[in-house]
Amino acid sequence: MPEVIFAGPQGRLEGRYHQQRSKDAPLAVILHPHPQFGGTMNHKVVFSLHYAFFNMGFTVLRFNFRGVGRSQGEYDQGVGELSDAAAALDYLQALHNNAKHCWVAGFSFGAWIGMQLLMRRPEITGFISVSPPANLYDFSFLAPCPSSGLIINGLADRVAPPEDTSELVGRLHEQRGITITHQEIDDADHFFKNRHLETLVTNVTEYVTQRLTESTR
Repeated sequence: MPEVIFAGPQGRLEGRYHQQRSKDAPLAVILHPHPQFGGTMNHKVVFSLHYAFFNMGFTVLRFNFRGVGRSQGEYDQGVGELSDAAAALDYLQALHNNAKHCWVAGFSFGAWIGMQLLMRRPEITGFISVSPPANLYDFSFLAPCPSSGLIINGLADRVAPPEDTSELVGRLHEQRGITITHQEIDDADHFFKNRHLETLVTNVTEYVTQRLTESTR
């Protein structure tokens, strides 16, 4: 998988880029968990999401937010990280301007950033939000949520409690014109340890594949 360095708002950003042979393959950007708590683009959940999307035929980019790994800059409370995510999407789209579909997938802190990116970029056609920390961050900006997607979390999550995720999903369900699919995995913690990661990947793959099939009908 090629290592890439691309321009970000505060300097260079480090990423991993996996390209399909088809020039019009759908695109996916994968966002990692909190930079100040060990989050990097090589986290198991992020790595697994990356390959799940690639195996579904997507051209995929995951990257380190500012201040992580070889990415330049410093942590910026989510504001700068959102700009980093936008720069990553710009980079990917510049390489593949014929792509018909564009998805964003984020884990934990990355889910919060991903949902904000969704609000800014109308070309995003779907999202995956894994373990969104609705207890720690304000998701009220999703009014209305512009695209349908999947929110998935573990029922044994102590970092982002399931009841807070369910409340977030409930608010989004009240909106018209979109479909928010919510899946909960029994006994899974915030990080989907043990075999729960396999279940996560399976559920994400089934959901995205169904969405892609529906879009071609």
